[in-house]
Amino acid sequence: MQDNVPLTAGVDHVGLAVKDLALARGFFCDCLGWRVVGENQNYPASFVSDGNGIVTLWQVEDPEKCVPFDRRRNVGLHHLALKVVDRSALDALHARVAAWPGIVVEFAPERSGKGPKVHFMVREPGGTRVEFACVSPAVG
Repeated sequence: MQDNVPLTAGVDHVGLAVKDLALARGFFCDCLGWRVVGENQNYPASFVSDGNGIVTLWQVEDPEKCVPFDRRRNVGLHHLALKVVDRSALDALHARVAAWPGIVVEFAPERSGKGPKVHFMVREPGGTRVEFACVSPAVG
């Protein structure tokens, strides 16, 4: 085996602990159009997919005593970034997501630095910070 050669082959799935499994699953499936590909009623957990990747949504044990998401003070997830096909899809998705119950919009679509990436950021109803991003040509 050669040094510095990856022994991994991409991300298998991302697991998110959420305060309210039903609200988080509803956001991913009903708002984003993902589908449930598995469930574990004993945990409880839902496995959702957009056909390209899987996100596991795990219900926290005690929602009333859980520690809220804090990207600046807690080790672990800073945000989940999802790729969007193009700028018109990003704008349409922003309109749908921003109107979804329980969503907190951190910022609307804007260039990331000098571009070419355009993105927006929200907190989904389960409490996780989610970014949606696409590559968009420079505007004249």
